Amino acid sequence: MVELFRRTTLAGLLATGATGAVRAAEWPDRSVTWIVPYPAGGGSDTFARPIAARVTDQLGQPMVIENKSGAGGTLGTAVAARAPADGYTLLVGDTGLVYAPLVYAKAGFDFGRDFAPVSALARVPYALVINPARLDVATLADFIAAAKKKPGSIDIGSAGLGTVTHLAIGLFEARAGVQLTHVPYRGGGPMLQDLLAGQIAAAFVLASALPGYVKSGKLRALAIANRRREPILPDVPTTQEAGLTDFRITIWFGLFAPRRTPEPILDRLHGAVQAALDDEEVKHLWKEQGARVELESRADFGRFIDREIVRWNRIAKDANIKME
Repeated sequence: MVELFRRTTLAGLLATGATGAVRAAEWPDRSVTWIVPYPAGGGSDTFARPIAARVTDQLGQPMVIENKSGAGGTLGTAVAARAPADGYTLLVGDTGLVYAPLVYAKAGFDFGRDFAPVSALARVPYALVINPARLDVATLADFIAAAKKKPGSIDIGSAGLGTVTHLAIGLFEARAGVQLTHVPYRGGGPMLQDLLAGQIAAAFVLASALPGYVKSGKLRALAIANRRREPILPDVPTTQEAGLTDFRITIWFGLFAPRRTPEPILDRLHGAVQAALDDEEVKHLWKEQGARVELESRADFGRFIDREIVRWNRIAKDANIKME
């Protein structure tokens, strides 16, 4: 009887495995949802839609972008985390989601536990920018000196409480030994408009948004918060070059699947995304956005995400930011 049970169980497991393999081989046989956990028109949309369109052409099934925003991106991310691990629901994730469970008490997911990295999509650095009509300093060293001379006198905007730009301010204060006055906004757009209007003196702004404003003199970029200069702002030094060590603030975007999604599906998706990223039109668009893709393999992207989870959770913990 025991032997019969063992054989029956083994046969069942083999059958289940075979069925799973068949399903993975047939994938996709219907549309695939890409959840963007932010409103339409943001950075996630900018990089996800051109890729999804080309993956649609390659795989022969629609890759459908679904904007499911709310609670700093945690609402849509939690939906993706609970989705069946069958390759038909994916997440367009970004930097802010890896530390979200520390900031949002009811995030509903653990990024490292619940998601499998598929492919990097893009990475864009921030720059520390001032309105010279409000604060006439020429260099990052001048900015730090002015902040130290009068603690709290420089108001600096963020895209909102708990955002990457909010954490960037806290990290900058710690690294530079200064005290700034944080002014949170409801998004990067309103923050940039108030910076241009002189309502705030400074902000961390995506480098891709700056060339026109810098060229016209409306804004002054003091430093790129990355290890290398940006071709779209070739005269702006990095924070390292400007004297502030170990300060990097970039936002990355990537494609993820629920953790137990079959490996053959993840591999096929990865290959399709890489082919899309190699498209000349996509390359041109990414160049215009000041974006790079530096991680070509799934393994490299996975290791990068592991490091980012550790790094940003440490920054969020030090900042002690809590959202309801």
